[in-house]
Amino acid sequence: MSLYDDAVLVLKGYEGQNELRQAYLDHLAAHPDGMWKACRAGHVTASALVIDPERGRVLLTLHRKLGMWLQMGGHCEPGDATLAAAALREAAEESGVAGLTLLPGGPVRLDRHAIPAPCHWHFDVQYAALAPPGAVHAISEESLDLRWYAYDEVAGVADESVVRLLDAARARL
Repeated sequence: MSLYDDAVLVLKGYEGQNELRQAYLDHLAAHPDGMWKACRAGHVTASALVIDPERGRVLLTLHRKLGMWLQMGGHCEPGDATLAAAALREAAEESGVAGLTLLPGGPVRLDRHAIPAPCHWHFDVQYAALAPPGAVHAISEESLDLRWYAYDEVAGVADESVVRLLDAARARL
């Protein structure tokens, strides 16, 4: 199965955000290259909020290009077999945390957001990744900083999309 086919199956099985979910499916139907950064009309991305439920905190990255505190994530790559694998790869690469596992149940949220030209949209499929006990993080080249935040601190540093993702992840826990 191709990554495109996996994305369609994941989106068809995703419950909630029906209008936005349909917009993702419509985009992929209109753009067979809609999984890849080269699709200038927009492309599917995969991200994961790294969460440590035992200590009530999340790991956020200060994105180098955007200057914002965000969850880990980014573009799908040809070696990604599934959206879940892409999200887990991105979380591990950007956090440096070994032993992450995705929260069961598939994506936690969808978030479509405008991005600077030459592309127009990221159709982000958002997961939650559980950090193992004693997780050690390391800043990647894509990040200016990497920091753990208590659940109640997130709204003070991150935008509403990250807050909504945290709320959805906590509800799933």
